[in-house]
Amino acid sequence: MLLLQIIFWVSFIALAHTYVVYPLLLSLLARFTSPLPPFQGGMNSQQPISILIAAYNEEKVIKEKLGSIFNSNYPKELIEVIVGSDASTDRTNEIVKSFPNVQLVEFKGRSGKVKIINHLKTLAKYDILILTDANVMFDKNTIQELTKHFGDPAIALVDSNMINPVGRTSNGVNIIQGKGISKAESTYIRGEVGIKNNEGKVFGMMMGPFGGCFAVLKSYYENVPENFLVDDFYLNMKVLEKGGRAISEINARVYEKVPSDWKVEFKRKIRIATGSYQNMFEFYHLLFRFNALSFCFLSHKVLRWKGPFFMIALYTTSFLFSYWLYLYDVLAEGTVQIYWQQILFLLQNLLIMLFMLDLLLSALKIHFAPTRLVTHFLTTNLALLIGFFKFLGGVKSSIWNPTKR
Repeated sequence: MLLLQIIFWVSFIALAHTYVVYPLLLSLLARFTSPLPPFQGGMNSQQPISILIAAYNEEKVIKEKLGSIFNSNYPKELIEVIVGSDASTDRTNEIVKSFPNVQLVEFKGRSGKVKIINHLKTLAKYDILILTDANVMFDKNTIQELTKHFGDPAIALVDSNMINPVGRTSNGVNIIQGKGISKAESTYIRGEVGIKNNEGKVFGMMMGPFGGCFAVLKSYYENVPENFLVDDFYLNMKVLEKGGRAISEINARVYEKVPSDWKVEFKRKIRIATGSYQNMFEFYHLLFRFNALSFCFLSHKVLRWKGPFFMIALYTTSFLFSYWLYLYDVLAEGTVQIYWQQILFLLQNLLIMLFMLDLLLSALKIHFAPTRLVTHFLTTNLALLIGFFKFLGGVKSSIWNPTKR
């Protein structure tokens, strides 16, 4: 019984901390934290930058992507763009070549994003690197907002604010809000943006940029292992491990359409989950520094990545407690009482029922936001569980196929 109580409380406290306590604590601390200093110096302080893009069969988006870069209000003479084409078989190379001020590097065999970016980094002329995906569109102010913080020598990485919008961006990029699972994913992303922004404001230790677009100093960039699936988090943690600061800039808006097909999104989440466990074990030693980095890493990432196991343990122990307490009351006391462990067990079953309801509603083409959020939460944790076993099976390559456009 004592062991079950320990498992129950550890699981409950871990889940409550990562999903409720930690975000609320950050929000509270952020209220007493001075905002990041505004950009000073205007055009005279703008620095040259290198934008690196890994692309595989991106003919549908690459022209729009490059257009969004050069239509920004950042001086074109300060922008270097290098596109690494991962043995593309469509018109990607032809389209990139139509931009005379873009350097195209053609890889003859599939190499994967990690290997491509590691190589493009060696070709980059400038110390400020912006790593971005072909399907992530820039706003007119994106580059300006990403780079303005590098006047502070302590800052080594700046994340963008990824948005799944309705209508058009200020660059005229036409991206329409998706239906179905994309709405729940957008809600999750907005929540993550808030948490990461507060981590940067309070500790200067944002836990992982959105890989679609972020800026990092070349001097802090350390080559990512070629079999790693989540390169952005690896680079972020290397920055923090070396003593640099990582922050999020809300005004550095970028636009990416979230897939509305839950099967496509679930497959993507499994891939990310697998890569997350690679990073967890790579940087596990940082938990034993017992400092702010350890606290943020544990609270935001490690506990969430272990979340599926805590959820299974909590469900099992709350069921056993409910069963034994019921038997004790009926058989020993002759009465029936309600204990909070039983209420918690019922609430967990309610989540499962809402998930089943959402499956039914989805089959009827009905999208109900509350049940869709429950589905998103549970399927995200299911993806983490599957990703863990994929990680145990070993990851030999980071070669990817773009999400269906």
